[in-house]
Amino acid sequence: MSDSFSQTHLILVPSYNTGPILEKTVLEILEQWRPVWVVIDGSDDGSTTLLESLQKQHPETLRVIRLVKNIGKGAAILTGIKLAQQQGYTHVLTMDADHQHPAGLINDFMMASAMKPDAMILGEPVFDASAPALRVQGRRISNNFVKLETLSWGIHDSLFGMRVYPIQQLIAVMESTCWARRFDFEPEVAVRLAWRGIPVINLPAPVRYLTAQEGGVSQFKYVRDNMLLTWMHTRLVLEFIMRLPKLVALRMKQKSAL
Repeated sequence: MSDSFSQTHLILVPSYNTGPILEKTVLEILEQWRPVWVVIDGSDDGSTTLLESLQKQHPETLRVIRLVKNIGKGAAILTGIKLAQQQGYTHVLTMDADHQHPAGLINDFMMASAMKPDAMILGEPVFDASAPALRVQGRRISNNFVKLETLSWGIHDSLFGMRVYPIQQLIAVMESTCWARRFDFEPEVAVRLAWRGIPVINLPAPVRYLTAQEGGVSQFKYVRDNMLLTWMHTRLVLEFIMRLPKLVALRMKQKSAL
């Protein structure tokens, strides 16, 4: 990474009870890009203090936003991007705090965004043997629903959290709904951005599933979060039916432009 400090693209990392792996994740990101903002979403595991030394080392490039109570991943991201927009940033790369996303690809994502600033740059996960089979199968189901809801707009993966968004468009879609505030954030905003005609660029990215011994941690609750996704897709399919004539016209316009 160069020593430059981006005035347009920042990295935003929402974190809830991530534990010691948070410091390692943020350090790797800082080695690739500046600035980096971390939103501590009401964590009560002491992980906040892990960033204090990093903040002293990077006072101009690392910002930590502490929320008093847990409000959910999507809501934490919304808090961060509203502050970012106020400071003149136009794009945000979101990354998970649990060290699953490859920091070495940050510049590739940012370059793709700089070349096509109106697009959303979506990570397309490349799984290895460590990936839980239930998680992989579950995302296939979600991806099929998203393909239907967007008339195959081009979203290859609906759940991967490493993405670059145009901030103005992301705020607009989040303010258009009271949902997309928790684990439903990634798939719902991808669908709603597609409904607004936002182009998609998919970039492959390896996924790391760390063991507990390696510091791996997950806030995913199989029953709770799958129920949330089921309700989300029910809502989106119903809204898709209402929007169908406009979406067909939008899809035809997209195909004619290719």
